Amino acid sequence: MPEPKLTARDEDDKALIITAGDVDIAHYVYRPDAPDAEAPKPYLHPIRSLSGAPLSVYRPHDHRWHKGLQMTWAHLSGQNFWGGPTFSVERNYHWQDNLGHINHTAFTDVSADGQRVTVAEDLRWISAQGEHWITEERRQLFHSVDAERGLWALDFTTELRNVRGATLHFGSPTTHGRPMAGYAGFFWRGPRSFTGGTIIAAGGQGGEEMMGRQAPWLAMVGRHDEIDGGGTVLAVAGHSSAPVPIKWFVRREAFAVISPSPSFDEEIALADGDTLDLAHRYVFIDRMCDRAELEELGAEFAL
Repeated sequence: MPEPKLTARDEDDKALIITAGDVDIAHYVYRPDAPDAEAPKPYLHPIRSLSGAPLSVYRPHDHRWHKGLQMTWAHLSGQNFWGGPTFSVERNYHWQDNLGHINHTAFTDVSADGQRVTVAEDLRWISAQGEHWITEERRQLFHSVDAERGLWALDFTTELRNVRGATLHFGSPTTHGRPMAGYAGFFWRGPRSFTGGTIIAAGGQGGEEMMGRQAPWLAMVGRHDEIDGGGTVLAVAGHSSAPVPIKWFVRREAFAVISPSPSFDEEIALADGDTLDLAHRYVFIDRMCDRAELEELGAEFAL
Protein backbone atom coordinates (compact mmCIF):
# COMPACT_ATOMS: atom_id res chain seq x y z
CA MET A 1 0.00 0.00 0.00
CA PRO A 2 1.46 3.39 -0.95
CA GLU A 3 2.09 5.90 1.83
CA PRO A 4 -0.37 8.79 2.15
CA LYS A 5 0.87 11.75 0.15
CA LEU A 6 1.81 14.94 1.93
CA THR A 7 0.26 18.12 0.58
CA ALA A 8 -0.15 21.72 1.72
CA ARG A 9 -2.82 24.32 1.06
CA ASP A 10 -3.34 27.87 2.21
CA GLU A 11 -6.49 28.86 4.07
CA ASP A 12 -7.67 32.47 3.98
CA ASP A 13 -4.10 33.83 3.87
CA LYS A 14 -3.83 32.95 7.57
CA ALA A 15 -2.88 29.30 7.86
CA LEU A 16 -1.22 26.46 5.98
CA ILE A 17 -2.98 23.11 6.22
CA ILE A 18 -0.66 20.09 5.99
CA THR A 19 -2.44 16.92 4.90
CA ALA A 20 -1.34 13.28 4.81
CA GLY A 21 -3.75 11.46 2.54
CA ASP A 22 -7.18 12.62 3.68
CA VAL A 23 -6.14 13.65 7.22
CA ASP A 24 -5.15 17.22 8.13
CA ILE A 25 -2.18 16.46 10.38
CA ALA A 26 -1.21 20.07 11.15
CA HIS A 27 -2.44 23.63 10.82
CA TYR A 28 0.34 26.20 10.78
CA VAL A 29 -1.36 29.45 11.73
CA TYR A 30 1.07 32.11 10.55
CA ARG A 31 -1.22 35.12 11.03
CA PRO A 32 -2.83 34.51 14.43
CA ASP A 33 -5.82 36.40 15.77
CA ALA A 34 -4.74 36.87 19.39
CA PRO A 35 -4.72 39.74 21.89
CA ASP A 36 -1.48 41.46 22.86
CA ALA A 37 -1.66 39.77 26.27
CA GLU A 38 -0.89 36.47 24.54
CA ALA A 39 2.18 37.81 22.68
CA PRO A 40 0.82 36.88 19.21
CA LYS A 41 3.02 34.54 17.20
CA PRO A 42 2.67 31.72 14.65
CA TYR A 43 1.79 28.29 16.01
CA LEU A 44 0.96 24.73 14.99
CA HIS A 45 -2.53 23.62 16.07
CA PRO A 46 -4.34 21.37 15.69
CA ILE A 47 -1.68 18.68 15.39
CA ARG A 48 -3.01 15.21 14.68
CA SER A 49 -1.72 11.69 14.25
CA LEU A 50 -2.19 9.89 10.94
CA SER A 51 -5.53 8.52 12.22
CA GLY A 52 -6.69 12.03 13.10
CA ALA A 53 -6.24 11.73 16.88
CA PRO A 54 -5.55 15.07 18.61
CA LEU A 55 -1.99 15.73 19.79
CA SER A 56 -2.12 19.39 20.85
CA VAL A 57 -4.28 21.90 22.71
CA TYR A 58 -5.23 25.54 22.03
CA ARG A 59 -5.67 28.39 24.55
CA PRO A 60 -6.21 26.22 27.67
CA HIS A 61 -7.95 28.04 30.52
CA ASP A 62 -4.85 28.01 32.74
CA HIS A 63 -2.53 29.58 30.15
CA ARG A 64 -4.36 31.19 27.23
CA TRP A 65 -1.04 31.88 25.48
CA HIS A 66 -0.27 28.15 25.13
CA LYS A 67 -1.07 27.19 21.55
CA GLY A 68 -0.08 23.76 20.31
CA LEU A 69 3.56 23.89 19.24
CA GLN A 70 5.21 27.29 18.91
CA MET A 71 8.50 29.14 18.97
CA THR A 72 8.59 31.58 21.86
CA TRP A 73 10.68 33.11 24.66
CA ALA A 74 9.55 34.38 28.06
CA HIS A 75 12.65 36.36 29.05
CA LEU A 76 14.49 38.21 26.29
CA SER A 77 16.30 41.34 27.48
CA GLY A 78 13.26 42.38 29.51
CA GLN A 79 10.73 41.55 26.80
CA ASN A 80 8.19 38.73 27.01
CA PHE A 81 7.52 36.94 23.71
CA TRP A 82 5.77 34.11 25.58
CA GLY A 83 2.58 35.77 26.73
CA GLY A 84 0.95 36.38 30.08
CA PRO A 85 2.67 37.82 33.16
CA THR A 86 6.45 37.97 33.61
CA PHE A 87 8.29 36.39 36.53
CA SER A 88 10.60 38.27 38.91
CA VAL A 89 11.89 37.30 42.33
CA GLU A 90 10.57 40.52 43.83
CA ARG A 91 7.02 40.38 42.46
CA ASN A 92 6.52 36.74 41.39
CA TYR A 93 4.37 36.71 38.21
CA HIS A 94 3.01 40.13 37.33
CA TRP A 95 1.78 41.91 34.23
CA GLN A 96 4.13 44.31 32.49
CA ASP A 97 4.06 46.42 29.38
CA ASN A 98 6.63 44.14 27.76
CA LEU A 99 4.66 41.73 25.58
CA GLY A 100 6.15 41.47 22.10
CA HIS A 101 4.96 39.98 18.80
CA ILE A 102 6.55 37.52 16.39
CA ASN A 103 5.26 38.53 12.97
CA HIS A 104 5.25 36.49 9.78
CA THR A 105 6.74 38.59 6.97
CA ALA A 106 6.76 36.31 3.93
CA PHE A 107 7.13 32.73 2.82
CA THR A 108 10.30 32.03 0.88
CA ASP A 109 9.27 28.46 0.04
CA VAL A 110 6.10 26.42 0.34
CA SER A 111 6.49 23.24 -1.63
CA ALA A 112 5.36 19.61 -1.61
CA ASP A 113 6.48 16.54 -3.52
CA GLY A 114 4.20 13.96 -1.93
CA GLN A 115 6.84 12.70 0.48
CA ARG A 116 7.52 15.98 2.23
CA VAL A 117 6.25 19.49 2.66
CA THR A 118 8.75 22.32 3.06
CA VAL A 119 7.72 25.62 4.64
CA ALA A 120 10.34 28.38 4.82
CA GLU A 121 9.56 31.91 5.95
CA ASP A 122 10.92 35.19 7.24
CA LEU A 123 9.66 36.62 10.52
CA ARG A 124 10.31 39.65 12.71
CA TRP A 125 10.37 39.81 16.50
CA ILE A 126 8.90 43.17 17.52
CA SER A 127 9.14 44.49 21.09
CA ALA A 128 6.20 45.92 23.04
CA GLN A 129 7.51 49.37 22.08
CA GLY A 130 7.43 48.51 18.37
CA GLU A 131 11.18 47.99 17.94
CA HIS A 132 12.50 45.37 15.52
CA TRP A 133 14.82 43.18 17.60
CA ILE A 134 15.21 39.90 15.68
CA THR A 135 15.01 38.83 12.06
CA GLU A 136 14.17 35.13 11.92
CA GLU A 137 14.59 32.66 9.05
CA ARG A 138 12.45 29.62 9.90
CA ARG A 139 12.19 26.31 8.08
CA GLN A 140 9.73 23.53 8.82
CA LEU A 141 9.90 20.16 7.09
CA PHE A 142 6.99 17.72 7.39
CA HIS A 143 8.18 14.24 6.42
CA SER A 144 8.58 10.51 7.14
CA VAL A 145 4.91 9.58 6.87
CA ASP A 146 4.72 5.85 7.68
CA ALA A 147 1.21 4.42 7.67
CA GLU A 148 2.29 0.97 8.83
CA ARG A 149 4.00 2.37 11.92
CA GLY A 150 1.51 5.20 12.28
CA LEU A 151 3.89 8.14 12.47
CA TRP A 152 5.10 11.33 10.85
CA ALA A 153 7.85 13.81 11.69
CA LEU A 154 8.46 17.55 11.80
CA ASP A 155 11.87 19.19 11.54
CA PHE A 156 12.08 22.73 12.87
CA THR A 157 15.16 24.85 12.20
CA THR A 158 15.57 28.56 12.78
CA GLU A 159 18.14 31.33 12.54
CA LEU A 160 17.55 34.22 14.93
CA ARG A 161 19.63 37.24 13.93
CA ASN A 162 20.03 40.08 16.41
CA VAL A 163 19.24 43.39 14.70
CA ARG A 164 18.52 45.39 17.86
CA GLY A 165 21.79 47.30 17.86
CA ALA A 166 22.79 45.89 21.27
CA THR A 167 23.41 42.48 22.82
CA LEU A 168 20.29 40.38 23.45
CA HIS A 169 20.04 38.15 26.52
CA PHE A 170 17.90 35.01 26.09
CA GLY A 171 16.82 33.57 29.44
CA SER A 172 13.94 31.87 31.23
CA PRO A 173 12.04 32.18 34.52
CA THR A 174 14.77 29.99 36.04
CA THR A 175 17.55 32.37 34.99
CA HIS A 176 15.47 35.05 36.73
CA GLY A 177 15.08 33.18 39.99
CA ARG A 178 12.29 30.58 39.66
CA PRO A 179 13.72 27.05 40.09
CA MET A 180 12.86 24.38 37.52
CA ALA A 181 10.97 26.75 35.22
CA GLY A 182 13.43 26.92 32.34
CA TYR A 183 10.90 27.00 29.54
CA ALA A 184 12.13 28.71 26.39
CA GLY A 185 12.24 28.08 22.66
CA PHE A 186 10.14 25.49 20.81
CA PHE A 187 7.31 24.52 23.17
CA TRP A 188 4.62 21.79 22.87
CA ARG A 189 1.48 21.71 25.00
CA GLY A 190 -0.29 18.37 24.91
CA PRO A 191 -4.00 17.58 25.06
CA ARG A 192 -5.69 17.60 28.46
CA SER A 193 -5.98 13.82 28.24
CA PHE A 194 -2.17 13.51 28.24
CA THR A 195 -2.05 14.92 31.80
CA GLY A 196 -0.38 12.30 33.98
CA GLY A 197 1.24 10.69 30.93
CA THR A 198 4.48 8.73 30.97
CA ILE A 199 7.82 10.48 30.37
CA ILE A 200 10.46 8.28 28.73
CA ALA A 201 13.93 9.52 27.77
CA ALA A 202 17.10 8.21 26.21
CA GLY A 203 19.53 5.99 28.04
CA GLY A 204 17.09 4.49 30.52
CA GLN A 205 16.06 7.88 31.85
CA GLY A 206 12.52 9.09 32.40
CA GLY A 207 9.94 10.51 34.76
CA GLU A 208 9.55 13.99 36.17
CA GLU A 209 13.21 14.05 37.19
CA MET A 210 13.97 14.81 33.52
CA MET A 211 13.14 18.45 34.26
CA GLY A 212 16.35 20.38 33.66
CA ARG A 213 18.31 17.35 32.46
CA GLN A 214 20.04 16.66 29.16
CA ALA A 215 19.15 13.76 26.86
CA PRO A 216 19.23 13.29 23.07
CA TRP A 217 15.48 12.63 23.03
CA LEU A 218 12.44 12.57 25.28
CA ALA A 219 8.89 11.31 24.78
CA MET A 220 5.46 11.77 26.33
CA VAL A 221 3.07 8.82 26.16
CA GLY A 222 -0.59 9.55 26.84
CA ARG A 223 -4.18 8.44 26.33
CA HIS A 224 -6.95 10.02 24.30
CA ASP A 225 -10.35 11.21 25.44
CA GLU A 226 -13.43 10.30 23.36
CA ILE A 227 -11.57 7.76 21.20
CA ASP A 228 -9.86 4.54 22.26
CA GLY A 229 -6.13 4.19 22.67
CA GLY A 230 -3.42 6.77 22.97
CA GLY A 231 -0.39 8.29 21.31
CA THR A 232 3.22 9.31 21.73
CA VAL A 233 5.08 12.53 21.04
CA LEU A 234 8.83 12.01 20.64
CA ALA A 235 10.98 15.15 20.79
CA VAL A 236 14.61 15.19 19.64
CA ALA A 237 16.70 17.86 21.37
CA GLY A 238 18.79 18.57 18.27
CA HIS A 239 21.33 21.37 18.21
CA SER A 240 21.98 24.93 19.36
CA SER A 241 24.77 27.19 18.14
CA ALA A 242 25.04 28.71 21.63
CA PRO A 243 27.59 27.38 24.15
CA VAL A 244 24.72 26.73 26.59
CA PRO A 245 23.46 23.10 26.55
CA ILE A 246 19.88 22.22 25.60
CA LYS A 247 18.00 20.91 28.64
CA TRP A 248 14.49 19.55 28.87
CA PHE A 249 11.54 21.45 30.24
CA VAL A 250 8.95 18.72 30.70
CA ARG A 251 5.84 18.22 32.83
CA ARG A 252 3.14 15.57 33.13
CA GLU A 253 1.28 17.42 35.90
CA ALA A 254 -0.75 19.65 36.01
CA PHE A 255 -0.57 19.38 32.23
CA ALA A 256 1.64 17.80 29.58
CA VAL A 257 4.39 19.95 28.05
CA ILE A 258 7.73 19.38 26.33
CA SER A 259 10.35 21.95 25.34
CA PRO A 260 14.00 21.43 24.42
CA SER A 261 15.04 24.58 26.25
CA PRO A 262 18.10 26.40 24.84
CA SER A 263 18.41 28.61 27.96
CA PHE A 264 16.98 26.52 30.80
CA ASP A 265 19.23 27.82 33.60
CA GLU A 266 21.91 29.74 31.72
CA GLU A 267 21.40 32.88 29.66
CA ILE A 268 22.48 33.14 26.03
CA ALA A 269 24.16 36.46 25.18
CA LEU A 270 23.74 37.18 21.47
CA ALA A 271 25.81 40.11 20.20
CA ASP A 272 24.36 42.58 17.73
CA GLY A 273 24.51 41.09 14.24
CA ASP A 274 25.11 37.54 15.48
CA THR A 275 22.79 34.59 14.87
CA LEU A 276 21.41 31.90 17.16
CA ASP A 277 20.78 28.68 15.22
CA LEU A 278 18.45 25.98 16.56
CA ALA A 279 17.34 22.62 15.16
CA HIS A 280 14.75 20.29 16.72
CA ARG A 281 12.62 17.34 15.58
CA TYR A 282 9.23 16.07 16.77
CA VAL A 283 7.76 12.69 15.83
CA PHE A 284 4.01 12.15 16.25
CA ILE A 285 3.08 8.49 16.76
CA ASP A 286 -0.37 6.93 16.57
CA ARG A 287 -0.01 4.57 19.54
CA MET A 288 1.41 4.30 23.04
CA CYS A 289 5.06 3.31 22.64
CA ASP A 290 7.13 1.43 25.20
CA ARG A 291 10.77 2.14 26.04
CA ALA A 292 12.19 -0.50 23.70
CA GLU A 293 10.42 0.98 20.68
CA LEU A 294 11.30 4.53 21.67
CA GLU A 295 14.97 3.66 22.00
CA GLU A 296 14.85 2.43 18.39
CA LEU A 297 12.91 5.46 17.17
CA GLY A 298 15.20 7.79 19.08
CA ALA A 299 18.19 6.35 17.24
CA GLU A 300 16.37 6.38 13.88
CA PHE A 301 15.27 10.02 14.15
CA ALA A 302 18.42 11.38 15.81
CA LEU A 303 19.70 14.76 14.63
